[in-house]
Formats: sequence, C-alpha cells, structure tokens
Amino acid sequence: MEQYIIDFARLEDLPAIVDIYNSTIPGRMVTADLEPVTAESRRPWFEQHHPERRPLWVMRTGDDIAGWASLQSFYGRPAYNGTVEISIYVSEAFRGAGIGGRLVQHALQECPGLGVQTVLGFVFGHNEPSLGLLRKFGFEQWGLYPAVAVLDGIERDLVIVGQRVED
Repeated sequence: MEQYIIDFARLEDLPAIVDIYNSTIPGRMVTADLEPVTAESRRPWFEQHHPERRPLWVMRTGDDIAGWASLQSFYGRPAYNGTVEISIYVSEAFRGAGIGGRLVQHALQECPGLGVQTVLGFVFGHNEPSLGLLRKFGFEQWGLYPAVAVLDGIERDLVIVGQRVED
C-alpha cells in the first residue's frame, strides 16, 4: 500500500502544483483558465499562502505529488478573515484513489486552528464529481451564479458551496 503524507508545499513543489493545475484545463470542468499557466506566473499566488494562516498543502507519495489543497482568503476585507475558499486538485495519475477526500478532510480538520469558521467552494455547476466530493463532507449549496462563465462557447454556472466549521 502506498504511503501518503500531507505537508506544507515548498517552493520547489510549485512546478508540480502547476502541472497538476494545468492538467485540468482541457477538461473545462475545474478551472476558468483557458490556457496553461506557468510556475513563474503562479509564484505570487504561492507566496500568499502561509502555513499559520492560509496554507497550501501537498499530498506526497514517494517522490510524486498526488494532489494539493489550498485555503485562500475570501474577498480580502478584515471582516471576512474567518472565511476561506478551498481549492483541491488531484494529479491525473491519482484520480479516483481517494486523494481529494483526504485533502478535504485534512483541510477541514485544520481550519479551527487557523481561525477559520467558514469554508467556501466555487465549483462549476457541471462539475458533479467535485460537487459530490464536497457534499460528502457536509458542504451545502449557498449560492448560484447562472451562466457567468463561457467555456468553449458554452455558458456555465458557478455554484457556491459552503460549510461552517466547528471547533
């Protein structure tokens, strides 16, 4: 059985994090980016994550990164400091192996220690696998932005799911 370890991302992990992210772009289900991004272009995003406040975790197995999860500030105003947006991305080679669930569970367990009371997810309405994963962990639909994204000429809804985190 493979050993999986979740720890904080390091700068040297950024190329693998970006590769995983970029692998989701062609499917048009996970991200609103339409073209691949570079590690250099994602460095400011990486540097906004801090283990003590807004972590970026990677799940490692041997020398591979199987997936990653991040908590990002919501809306950037002080009154929202207890609210974060969660993002989960899994390497193509590890999809269907429960990596996403392990990352969501880990993030939710860490939230109280980070001062987080509310976790939001922003998911395309046609991304049933991600919506199902978050529902499995208690997320409920809190909002809907109909037809706000256009992917390859098709209008797509954005579903906002949320969950309050208990101490």
